This record gives sequence, C-alpha cells and structure tokens, in this order.
Amino acid sequence: MTDTRRRVKVYTLNEDRQWDDRGTGHVSSGYVERLKGMSLLVRAESDGSLLLESKINPNTAYQKQQDTLIVWSEAENYDLALSFQEKAGCDEIWEKICQVQGKDPSVDITQDLVDESEEERFDDMSSPGLELPSCELSRLEEIAELVASSLPSPLRREKLALALENEGYIKKLLELFHVCEDLENIEGLHHLYEIIKGIFLLNRTALFEVMFSEECIMDVIGCLEYDPALSQPRKHREFLTKTAKFKEVIPISDPELKQKIHQTYRVQYIQDMVLPTPSVFEENMLSTLHSFIFFNKVEIVGMLQEDEKFLTDLFAQLTDEATDEEKRQELVNFLKEFCAFSQTLQPQNRDAFFKTLSNMGILPALEVILGMDDTQVRSAATDIFSYLVEYNPSMVREFVMQEAQQNDDVSKKLTEQKITNKDILLINLIIEHMICDTDPELGGAVQLMGLLRTLVDPENMLATANKTEKTEFLGFFYKHCMHVLTAPLLANTTEDKPSKDDFQTAQLLALVLELLTFCVEHHTYHIKNYIINKDILRRVLVLMASKHAFLALCALRFKRKIIGLKDEFYNRYIMKSFLFEPVVKAFLNNGSRYNLMNSAIIEMFEFIRVEDIKSLTAHVVENYWKALEDVDYVQTFKGLKLRFEQQRERQDNPKLDSMRSILRNHRYRRDARTLEDEEEMWFNTDEDDMEDGEAVVSPSDKTKNDDDIMDPISKFMERKKLKESEEKEVLLKTNLSGRQSPSFKLSLSSGTKTTLSSQSPATNLPGSPGSPGSPGSPGSPGSIPKSTSQTAAITTKGGLVGLVDYPDDDEDDDEDDDKEDTLPLSKKAKFES
Repeated sequence: MTDTRRRVKVYTLNEDRQWDDRGTGHVSSGYVERLKGMSLLVRAESDGSLLLESKINPNTAYQKQQDTLIVWSEAENYDLALSFQEKAGCDEIWEKICQVQGKDPSVDITQDLVDESEEERFDDMSSPGLELPSCELSRLEEIAELVASSLPSPLRREKLALALENEGYIKKLLELFHVCEDLENIEGLHHLYEIIKGIFLLNRTALFEVMFSEECIMDVIGCLEYDPALSQPRKHREFLTKTAKFKEVIPISDPELKQKIHQTYRVQYIQDMVLPTPSVFEENMLSTLHSFIFFNKVEIVGMLQEDEKFLTDLFAQLTDEATDEEKRQELVNFLKEFCAFSQTLQPQNRDAFFKTLSNMGILPALEVILGMDDTQVRSAATDIFSYLVEYNPSMVREFVMQEAQQNDDVSKKLTEQKITNKDILLINLIIEHMICDTDPELGGAVQLMGLLRTLVDPENMLATANKTEKTEFLGFFYKHCMHVLTAPLLANTTEDKPSKDDFQTAQLLALVLELLTFCVEHHTYHIKNYIINKDILRRVLVLMASKHAFLALCALRFKRKIIGLKDEFYNRYIMKSFLFEPVVKAFLNNGSRYNLMNSAIIEMFEFIRVEDIKSLTAHVVENYWKALEDVDYVQTFKGLKLRFEQQRERQDNPKLDSMRSILRNHRYRRDARTLEDEEEMWFNTDEDDMEDGEAVVSPSDKTKNDDDIMDPISKFMERKKLKESEEKEVLLKTNLSGRQSPSFKLSLSSGTKTTLSSQSPATNLPGSPGSPGSPGSPGSPGSIPKSTSQTAAITTKGGLVGLVDYPDDDEDDDEDDDKEDTLPLSKKAKFES
C-alpha cells in the first residue's frame, strides 16, 4: 500500500519548456546530513538508484496541482515536478513540505511567487479576482491569450474558471461562434478553438455541465472543428448528425435516460476524436473529462437495470422466432454494449447487474441465439457469454447442470413415448461452435476454448458442506460433453496417420489437445477413466505422424503430461498398448535433426530415467532398445539400459541387492561418528543375537562353505570388472545411476575388540568373551592383520559402528582380498543376510 501511494514520476523542464520524464520511483522525506536539512528523496523502482535528492528550502515556492502533482523551481531555469500515482501520497509529501516551511497544508502554494520575469502575471494573482474582457469579436484574441496564460498557474486557472462560471461566459462565446461562422471569420474561429480547448484543460465539472448540455454541446464540437493547424476544418457535426444514427432497438420511455445516452456518446466522441492527443500534464488536466464519461456510463447502466419493462421486452424479442435477423442483430449488439458498460461498475453494483440479467433469463436467451445461423449474431453472443463466464463461472455451471437434469427428465418421458429429444446443451453449443469455426485462423475457437478452460478449471469451483461443485460438474461434463469435444480427434485418427491433415484441422486438433492436456493435469480420475476406457492416448499419438510439427508436439506434450503423473494405471495402459511405438517412430523419422521434436522426445525418456520409473524403463529397453542403442550423442538411452540392468540384477540376486544398498549408502562416509538408522539397526540386532554368548549363526549355517556364501558377490565383482572402463565413462559423463563403483573392500580395525563368538566345539574364534582380543597368528582363520589402510570399524555396545572408506588404498587390493577370506564365518553370514 505504501509503495503504491508513494510511487511517483520525476519530471524536469528542459530548455524548450517541455517536461522530460526522468524516471519512476518511490519518494520519501528525511534528514540528509550532506544537505543539512530535511530533503525529498526519490529512488528508482528498477534498481534503487537515486533519481532525486532535493532539500526542502524554507523560501522555495512549492505548488500542488490537480491533487497529484507538486511543482517547484530548484534553481534558475531548473523546474522540477513530482507526479504521484495516488492522491494520498501527494498529500503526505505536501504536509511534510508545509511542516518544514511552517505553512498550512490546505494551501496550494507555499510561498508568494517571486519570478521577476512574470511580474504582470503575479500582479493579476494578487488581485481579488480575474476580470474577463467583454465577449466581443474584436477581443477574441485577447481572451485567447488570457486563457493560455492562465493554464500554467493553478491559482489563475481557479480564478479563470470561477469567472467563466459566474458570468455565463461560455454561452456568450458560443453565440460569437455562430457570428464568426456566418461571417466566415476564420481568424475568429481559430481563436475560439484555442479558447474552448483551454476551457477543457481547466478540468472543472461545472464548466463541463454547461458545455455538454443539450443546447451547447454541438456548438462546442463546432468550435473544435477549426484547428489552426489544419488547412481545412473537420466535419465532426456532420458525422454526428448524419452518419452516426441512434438506434433505439427497444423504445426508451425515460427522456432523461435517452438524453444521457446521447450526451455520453458525444462526449466520448470529443475525447476520442476531436480533442488533440494531450501531453503528459494535459492528460492530468483532462481527468475530470474521463470521470464525467465514467459516471455517465454508471448512471445509464443503473437506469436501464431498474427499467424492468425494458429488459423484459429486450429478452422477449431476442428469443422470439418472429424477430427478423437485422432486428435481432441490433438487440444482441445492444446487449453486448450493455455488458461492456457494466465493467465500469463497482464490484457490488456489478454483482447486482449480472444477478438481474440472470433473473431475466440471459443464459437461455444466449442458448437460443447461439443456435442461429447468423455468424455476426453468434459472435456478439459469444462476447456476451465471455462476460458471464469471466465474471461468475459458477453461475454458468449451475445453469448447464440444471438444464441437463431437465433434459434427462424430458428424455425419459419422450423415450416412453418413443420420441427423440433433440435439445442441445448450452455448453455443447459452445464446443460445436469451437469445432465448426470457419475463420482460417480460428480466432473464435481460441476464445471459446479459453471459456471452456475456465468452466472446467477446478480452481474456481466452489465447495459446500454437503457436496462439491467440482464433483458434480465434472461428472456432468464427462457424461454429456466430453464426447462432443473429442469427436473431431476420434474421427481423424481411425488409421495409422491423420485422415485430414490440412492446416485448419491441425489447428483445431491442437486446441482440443490443449484442453485435454489441461484436464489430465487437473481432473485426476475423471480424465483417467475416460482416456483408458476410450483408448484416447493411442488415438492422440496417431497425430505424431502429422506433417504439422506443432500438432505432433501437442500430441507428445499430452503423453508427457500423462507420464509426468507417474501413475501406474496410466503406465500399465501405455505398456499394454505399446504406446511408445509412435514416439520412437517419430524420433527415428526425425533423424539427426536437432529441433524441438528431437529435444522433447529425449526429455521424455530422460524424465523416465531420472525419476526411475521402473515399469516404463523395462518396457522401453525390452521392446525398443535395438532401435535406440545407436543413439550416442546423448547418454539418455544408455542410461535407461543401465537402469534396466540394475533392476534385473536386483531381481536375480535379492541378497546381493540388500548388501549393495548398504554399501552404497555408506560409500562416501569418511568417519564412523554418525550413524544411519539402517546401519544402527543392523548392528543392534547383531548385539541382541550375541546376548549370553549365543552364536551369531546357526549350526547349519556354520557348516556352509565360505566359497558358496561369497560366490554371488564374486560373480558380481567379475562381471562388473569386465565393464569397468566403459561404465566409468558413462557415469562420469551423465551420472546415470548415481551408484558407486561396485568394487569394495572390507576389514576389521585392529584397534577394535570384537565380541563375536561361536559355541561350536570345533571352532574357538579369537575375540570370544574372556579372551584378551589379540589377533591370532597370520595363518589362522580368525586372524586379522594390524596394518590395514582401509578399515570398517565394528564395536560392541557403546562403540562406534560403520564402514569407513579411505583414499589411496589401491596398493593394498591384493592384501585386502585375502583379508576378506579371513573374516569370521559369522560375520560373512551376517552380511549375506
């Protein structure tokens, strides 16, 4: 709120007496040490740089103009102005200036002006009032100069406006206008143009009310025809009286309303067509003119809204079949303009406006109009419908659902009588007009697709305590309307390629796909059931064969949105129907061209790889690897193959997968101080197993051969070493799997006492309870060398647990391999489990 209130534009007056825009920023006031006083500071909103730093001097004359402008002279021939976005900000800074200068904030000028170059003007200001010259032909030039000289000064503008109001001067000037025209006094007409234009810039509502009155407005427009800059006068009055005709589609009985409509049209014409384009400050001076038009429109809407007879007649004639086409077009255009006027209303008034139209039956009327053949009428009706949807989509949804219920009831009765019900729902009419748009660029279809998207958007649907609008409306939409929307898609994809592939059809199908993609993202199970039951994705992917790249990309985007959900129902449907085939074909047909199609397809497969969607990874590799294995300019497909191989290995060796996950989780652990939950649980379980000297492994496990236990690991190691160089290259380039090198080393720290024991009579392992914990002889099965460069510390209760990987251990590979064989049998079995 504060930022908006203090938002300003900074202007400086250049040598040509034109205002230059120095930038937009936010103004504040504060003490500046360098300037030794309270100052005005403006910092740019773009980069925070200082646009203005001006000390508030006690003797500087500051002027407040038009409620949003503060003007002052910083030095000789250096004028500054701050133009505020909001009046509140201007008032706030004005009060600060007045406080510093010890002035009452109610004044518009803080000091008596002392510009010696304008002594005559200030003499006039010091006078109690402004005396206008007598309104005569001979003095028109003098009057024009007086008006022009008064515009720069707020005080003189005020005095001039009061003089014009009090003496009825405007009507006298307009009488002179008739005299000048009769005498063909072009010079006098040029002076009158300057005078009337200057009066507009005085920005006074009281003067506008006089000039825009029924008796004066045409003469005012006449004065503005004689612009001195034009060689020939304009013919505005001729246009307004002869060309622009007022069409009273429904008789307006209220003369005040009729006069207000005429007045508003003419003032709007003056603003848009007659007055020259205003400069920056002249635009501010015309703010009252904008307000005059705005409040006139509000008043017209209110008066029409209260005239029930008028609206009743309007809707009755709109829906009457006997109304001729020209008349109906005029009625629809009037209603369209009526709705456009409503946009000027305040929110509460707009609520009442649309509620009135709804009660009068605007939606049934639109349904009738949209069913007609007249293209212009339908276009205007579409614009009206867009006002309704944008304002209150819930109102439209409620109507179409009630309509569907009524149609169902009627259909049930007609079915019993063996009669067909041909009623068409409003929303289906909208879809049909979208599909049947004859515009080569499909401008109307794009507009209608936007309205449909708003109607099916759950974000603007209401929820009540008992039931939700989302559930009800989407249930209705998929039952009654979705088949109409997808009809052109299904009709065009019966073969392996689109049956019609012209540009207009491709554009239409792209619009349909855009809406379907939106539904996939927002409608969850409704659209899922529809896609799977109707086999929609397979039909959509037929469009991948289109010659129009934008349509093929729309089809691909639809599938990408489905895959992005990572929903196994969708995934099973895709795999069962082999729906990657059209994508792979399009990819291969695209060849090595580096374009959007190529990138989009690769991104889809990359998403599957990165997200590790296992079912789709396996499906793609098993069915399409031969077609994709030669693609080596990206590592995506090799990465998919690697993912697939890892999955298969885990399936073949679940025990190996368990051990690999433990090792992978701790590959980069550099100390044993912090424990992962999995590791801690593993060792805690180990300790529980060893309570009271109980053996870690059962007797049957102890009889197993060590080679049998470690065989899967050995095979895994050998298989991986064969591919080591190739895999390292792939991993370094793309980080495909995130797994670490499969080679690993495991040993026990010599500084750690173990409590592993076995009660087997045949074996008495070192480290059993009561033993000093010293290692056995180097050749004994339980011995562990002291000098190890890489250790995995294993302790009992209260000790540290972890696998610690140290660098520079390659030189001990052979030694460590031997150490693996010296692990206690109980620990080997534990790792295997």
